[in-house]
Amino acid sequence: MSDILDHLHVVLEERRHAAPQDSYVAALHHKGLNKILEKVGEEATETLLAAKDAEHGDASSRQALIAETADLWFHSLVMLSHLGLDHRLVLDELARRFGVSGHDEKAARQP
Repeated sequence: MSDILDHLHVVLEERRHAAPQDSYVAALHHKGLNKILEKVGEEATETLLAAKDAEHGDASSRQALIAETADLWFHSLVMLSHLGLDHRLVLDELARRFGVSGHDEKAARQP
């Protein structure tokens, strides 16, 4: 799975510096962080709504959830790229949490 993320990372970095009229990703970067965050929020909302439909839905509603989740992940990767953060940092954080109780991990983040 990380192969596709690594490949997407390379493409996102290349398109980040492309002309805004030639690339959707470049256009997002050109519009700035607020526009990227707006897209992440929009895709998060669409993912939540698709999940509600998929809970008791058919294969089509489940596929819609997959598509919306892909959109959310994509725009999250654009956000990380815009901030100069590598997706592998997120994967490292997930790996760090393996073997740690979710309750314990959350408690450790409390101020």
